Amino acid sequence: MTSRLPLVPALLLFAVALPAPAADWPQWRGPNRDDVSKETGLLKAWPKEGPALLWTFEDAGNGYSGPAVVGGRLISQGATDGKEYVFALDVGSGKKLWSTDFGDLFTNNWGDGPRGTPTVDGDWVYALGGQGVLVCLELATGKTVWQKDLKKDLDGQKQNNWGYTESPLVDGDKVVCMPGGPKGTLAALDKKTGEVIWRSKGLTDKAAYSSLVVSNAGGVRQYVVMTGDSVSGVTPEDGRLLWRFPRNSPTAAIPTPIVRDNFVYVSSAYNTGASLLKVTGGPDGHKAEQEWANKEMMNKHGGVVLVGDHVYGHSEKGGWVCQEFKTGNVAWVDKTFEMGSLTCADGMLYLYGQSKGNVALVEANPAKYTEVSRFTIPRQTKIRKKSGGIWTHPVVANGRLYLRDQDLIFCYDVKAQ
Repeated sequence: MTSRLPLVPALLLFAVALPAPAADWPQWRGPNRDDVSKETGLLKAWPKEGPALLWTFEDAGNGYSGPAVVGGRLISQGATDGKEYVFALDVGSGKKLWSTDFGDLFTNNWGDGPRGTPTVDGDWVYALGGQGVLVCLELATGKTVWQKDLKKDLDGQKQNNWGYTESPLVDGDKVVCMPGGPKGTLAALDKKTGEVIWRSKGLTDKAAYSSLVVSNAGGVRQYVVMTGDSVSGVTPEDGRLLWRFPRNSPTAAIPTPIVRDNFVYVSSAYNTGASLLKVTGGPDGHKAEQEWANKEMMNKHGGVVLVGDHVYGHSEKGGWVCQEFKTGNVAWVDKTFEMGSLTCADGMLYLYGQSKGNVALVEANPAKYTEVSRFTIPRQTKIRKKSGGIWTHPVVANGRLYLRDQDLIFCYDVKAQ
């Protein structure tokens, strides 16, 4: 039976690591929000036709939401019949376990439905819809525990009209999100009740499309957020602004920042580019200074990953780029694979093309672009809008590769035998 989304040791200090088995993928860009899996023992090459397709789920609905994979369950979001919903699948069979409506359908010319990836924390699931409804559900049943409307309840304001695309961050007893606006760009809610704990003091940018990460830059734990007007760090305890670096990304600030040591790397497209900030702390407080900035990596919405000392991603300038993290120097550019999104697992990059549905296995190698294997998804969705694309990022979890194109989710076996 075939079972039947432009808008993710020391490292644990810099990104929230949700309790989960080593190969689970409990949130956007994985346990550490860096899109680099710690999984090993994966295929280093694929057959000509691609890895074995285990199952196809055909009822995911409209949307660009990615999968969270925890304990034998895949959790994602979709939309149909004017409603957005969160759903759970059994990863063994691809069969639906439950589905819960939680908000009205977000629509625009680039594609309808939710954009963010759910976050699984213990027995709970947290998800944000395109209209700004944040919901907490029981993982086992999909039963609604609480929900908040970021626009109506928190007076949220967006940068532009592509909806709320963020993936919520769960940190200790809080779930943190970005409603945006004069009451505070960020909001921390009690994860059990949804009640507001704080709004960011001194940071009132409108909400953009990037998701939060956690850093220990300058020796102080903090949430790092990129908006269309700045990159900033705020305290987890009370949302106090530690530092703010003005940065003009007026059209869309989308890719998730990369944090390492005292550094924050950000990138966005529409002729903005990438930059590296160094955050330091002292008796007079924190400050962020720009180490470098250029337009070599203008990443639109496919994401960037840091592997070793180099950042990999697709640039609006043209082609896939390998860029040195500390200097911004370009190691290589390759134009043989179409624009798309990526993830990294077992030393390999998984590239997912946004137009043709091609999938490439590429070495994470700063010396040169080395593509090992390539295949194409069996078919594309029939419900995607003409101005949309295949924009859901690939995920590798527990030896399986998950690829989505709107209503279609494909599950492949990429574990080495």
